[in-house]
Amino acid sequence: MKQKEILLLSNEDLTKRLKDLKDQMVSLKLTHKMAPIENPMRITGLRKIIARLSTELTVRQNTAKAEN
Repeated sequence: MKQKEILLLSNEDLTKRLKDLKDQMVSLKLTHKMAPIENPMRITGLRKIIARLSTELTVRQNTAKAEN
């Protein structure tokens, strides 16, 4: 997911996507511990996407607080 796509999402969509991706991350890590997955770089990519979403959500929350 690119930064341009993230900027177009609403706050509700961001939190929903973030929760879904975190659940997917937990599942992927568990699967990888049981038996090696075919492409372990998916874990790294997923972690980066989660970080981007979290960062954007934090920025939006901080700007909302600053406006008040």
